[in-house]
Amino acid sequence: MQFRTQIPISKSNTPIDYNSKVLSIGSCFAENMAEKFDYFKLQNETNPFGIIFNPVSINKLFSRVCKEELFEEKDVFFYNERWHSFEVHSDLSNADRQELLETLNKAITETNKKIKEATHIIITFGTSWVYRNIESEEIAANCHKVPQKQFSKELLSVDIIEKSIQNTIDLIQTLNPEINFIFTVSPVRHIKDGFVENQLSKSHLFTALHSILKSKIYNQRLAYFPSYEIMMDELRDYRFYAEDMLHPNQIAIDYIWKLFSENYISSESISILQEVDEIQKSLRHRSFNPESEQHQKFLANLQQKINRLGEKLPHIKF
Repeated sequence: MQFRTQIPISKSNTPIDYNSKVLSIGSCFAENMAEKFDYFKLQNETNPFGIIFNPVSINKLFSRVCKEELFEEKDVFFYNERWHSFEVHSDLSNADRQELLETLNKAITETNKKIKEATHIIITFGTSWVYRNIESEEIAANCHKVPQKQFSKELLSVDIIEKSIQNTIDLIQTLNPEINFIFTVSPVRHIKDGFVENQLSKSHLFTALHSILKSKIYNQRLAYFPSYEIMMDELRDYRFYAEDMLHPNQIAIDYIWKLFSENYISSESISILQEVDEIQKSLRHRSFNPESEQHQKFLANLQQKINRLGEKLPHIKF
């Protein structure tokens, strides 16, 4: 008997392996998955401009990066004793204006290079709700706790989302025509927008995204991973949520990663994933008697495993 519904997932025709270079952009769920990439020592770069939730802001950043349009003084502002940019996350904010500009422009240069080198890009969309700065009429990627009266809240239309995603794909492909896209919608619910409003927001993302996925222009290089659907249908129980009852907990993240790795990681790399996992667990082991002969043998054996793996894949460092 089957006691739960299971989401069918197609295996990737262009799977990720240990020679792949992955760039991940998007919501906080992108960070969850990136932690897995880091743990298993896959080559990846995540959110160089911090967490970004909406497709318009993601598109705007890629436009800057692909065209190498550097940030200028007019693109930053001072608030609460720090300099910020409405285009990036507050993690990058700085007490010194020049340092912030240098950080942002270094991120543009490095991300441009990463796109050219990348084999895969994973983009995770979080919401269709956006805040538009009333003065500049620009959509903010992050409001930096600036008073809400300075913004108008709006729901992006399906058409605008679709155009933003199309522009993002086109921009990236101008730098790297061979790159493989993996899109997903974050399973995190944005309840601050309202329960009905959250569903409406996600539905706009799905409609726009799947319209593009069906397009014959792009479908050779585009894939969709159903992280939202896995959370809603396979893991439809509060025991899979964190304390806020909105974010997936570690069990859910581990399960979603399991399905991702089974379908988007090459079969040849799965054994290496297991090898890395064994080494990581051994590195976290704490001996009751670190000076014992038994523990010294354990450490020597562990070092041999690390060395053997390093010979096969020199970029892996523990």
